[in-house]
Amino acid sequence: MPMLEPILFWHWWALAGVLVIVEVFAPGIMFLWLGTAAGLVGALLLLWPGLGLKGQILLFAALSVASVLAWRRYQKAHPVVTDEPNLNRRSAASIGQRAALAAPIVNGRGRIRLGDGSWPAVGPDLPAGTTVEVIGVDGTLLQVQPVRIEPGGSAASSEATPPARPEQTLA
Repeated sequence: MPMLEPILFWHWWALAGVLVIVEVFAPGIMFLWLGTAAGLVGALLLLWPGLGLKGQILLFAALSVASVLAWRRYQKAHPVVTDEPNLNRRSAASIGQRAALAAPIVNGRGRIRLGDGSWPAVGPDLPAGTTVEVIGVDGTLLQVQPVRIEPGGSAASSEATPPARPEQTLA
C-alpha cells in the first residue's frame, strides 16, 4: 500500500516531541533516547532529503539502540551517589537496627516489629521480647542476632556484624 505523502523531517521532529512528552509521564529515561533518535533522523533528513522510508526507519532503529546502549554504559561507569541509598528498600535500611521480637524465633523463624511493620525474621531460637539486631536481609526476611547487655547497661551484639553486601549499591 503506497503512502500518499513522503515522510518529511518535521514528522520525525513531531515524533520526537511526542516521545519526550511520553517520557514526562512514564519516567525511566527510555523514551527520551527514542525521542533523541527521532530528532536526529529528522535533522539528517534535512541534510539528506532523498533518504527513503526504509532507510529512515533503519536509521531510527540503529540510533535508538545506540543511544540506549550508550546511556546504559554511561550509567554503569558513573553510578548515582546518594545520601539515602536504601530509601526505597525498607528491608535493607533495617540493617543495624535493634528491636524486640514480636513473636519467638522457633526452629530458626520468628517475627520482629520494626517501625510500623512486622517482618519475618531468622536467627537462633529466642523468646518473644528479646532485643535483637538486624544483621542481614534476604528479600523481606530479616536475619537477626541477639543483643546482650554488657555490665554498665550498654548493649552489644553477640557476634560481629558482617560487612555490607555488595548488592546494596544502586544500579
